[in-house]
Amino acid sequence: MDRLKTIKTFSILGDSMKKWGNGAEKEDFNPFVAGEFYDRMQSSIVGAKTHNGWFSKESVKESFTAIGESLSEENLTNWLEKYPIVENPKSVGLILAGNLPLVGFHDILSTVFSGNKASIKLSSDDKILIPMLLEILIALQPELASQIALVNKLNDAEAVIATGSDNTARYFEKYFGHLPCIIRKNRTSVAVINGKESPEELKELGKDIFTYYGMGCRNVSHLLLPKGYDLDNIFGAIVGYGEVINHHKYCNNYDYYKAVYLMNQEKIIENGFVLTREIKELFAPVAVLHYHFYDSEDEMNAYLKEHEDKIQAIVGQDFIPFGAAQSPALDDYADGVDTMAFLTGL
Repeated sequence: MDRLKTIKTFSILGDSMKKWGNGAEKEDFNPFVAGEFYDRMQSSIVGAKTHNGWFSKESVKESFTAIGESLSEENLTNWLEKYPIVENPKSVGLILAGNLPLVGFHDILSTVFSGNKASIKLSSDDKILIPMLLEILIALQPELASQIALVNKLNDAEAVIATGSDNTARYFEKYFGHLPCIIRKNRTSVAVINGKESPEELKELGKDIFTYYGMGCRNVSHLLLPKGYDLDNIFGAIVGYGEVINHHKYCNNYDYYKAVYLMNQEKIIENGFVLTREIKELFAPVAVLHYHFYDSEDEMNAYLKEHEDKIQAIVGQDFIPFGAAQSPALDDYADGVDTMAFLTGL
């Protein structure tokens, strides 16, 4: 593989993804992409929404923009400089998740740049956008066809990267445990509030909570608040995200859990578009936000340590900046496992 050429190819794709995400006009695109794929991608974005109700136009554009911004020549070059290209390529089975648009794209990207062959088993929830992007890549650089294949079964896989739930992980381990593998399980993200945040930072926290309707492992589902903190500070800052309730699937979740909590006589605080519960449980359903109060920094750190194997990202003044949880760098690997080191070490 000619890595420099492939970096250029992915950067062209990334630039196009940013432009699709930002709603650019056809004439603003790379001429080849505009001529061959602009209209088809527009149709694919509509088709993805029809196929998966969670893939709203806004969510797809958010994903396109975030991934596209990461695929600059500079970002790709800096990311790849410490990783070699394998001398003996392996067939790597990629079992992709489908909870967010293009959530499995980074695994494809990593496998291609490692020099291995990606045998991709798509999620049934995200089977429209990724094939379209792969078709663009191969049209831009035809030799990539030897490294990329969409498959229904992983019979020939020599290594596996699988993303799913705690439940599906057991099956992945059963079937692929004899191979070199990365098996990802359930994770979520938290925000640490210290009481010194500006209104603008708390407004940005809303992005970490509500982007993709809270469906991703990088969405904040739990708040750690200093003792005595007034939750109204956050409610006031995130009011601009209230339109999330207009999404029918999100609204159904909101209504369902509100009814459940009321029937169980659980104390909740609501603001019309998110339900909050004071509970130390890490994971929260879509449309629900958990929180608890801590007395000291030591107590806060102890909670984070206790749940570190289930926390994907921590947002806060001393952690990932507010609003940046959904824009990870190329080397901010899922579950903290260096995917490129795994792939180049096969």
